[in-house]
Amino acid sequence: MIRLYIAQSLDGYIARPDGGIDWLRPFDDVDYGYNAFIRDIGTVVIGRKSYDVARSFGDWPYKTMRSLVITSSPLADAPPNVTRVGADIARLTTALRAAGAKDTWIMGGAMTINAFLAAGAVDRIDLFTIPVLLGDGVRLFVEGRPETPLKFLSSQVYDKGLARLSYARA
Repeated sequence: MIRLYIAQSLDGYIARPDGGIDWLRPFDDVDYGYNAFIRDIGTVVIGRKSYDVARSFGDWPYKTMRSLVITSSPLADAPPNVTRVGADIARLTTALRAAGAKDTWIMGGAMTINAFLAAGAVDRIDLFTIPVLLGDGVRLFVEGRPETPLKFLSSQVYDKGLARLSYARA
């Protein structure tokens, strides 16, 4: 299964205009099921900008799973389980579905997520809405993407007003 598991501000942004995600820090202590989610993940797919941001935090947090970075540029000093892949989403989706029993997480950023959505490759979306209005920034869902019918699975409210909506591809 190919999954999207991501937080957005109440007004639909995943980052500030400069890519900053510091607005998420006040919610770091909220237990929203991440540990259970990550146990099911075997592969992380990430765009180059999001990869660079994640690397700037220090140690690579996904050491136990295969990590695929969509980029045409070399990855200097990449951790051992990190591989550079091209942006052919149809081909990548076929390979991911054939790869194994564990799920794939399309981690970010917005370009990568929207490319997988446009290709009809996302099977499940877990969307966490953070009670913050950023006013501007990087939108999660971009204009011009094809209409995508979804089937509602569940909703849940967590501490500090964080809310989760879960959908499957219809």
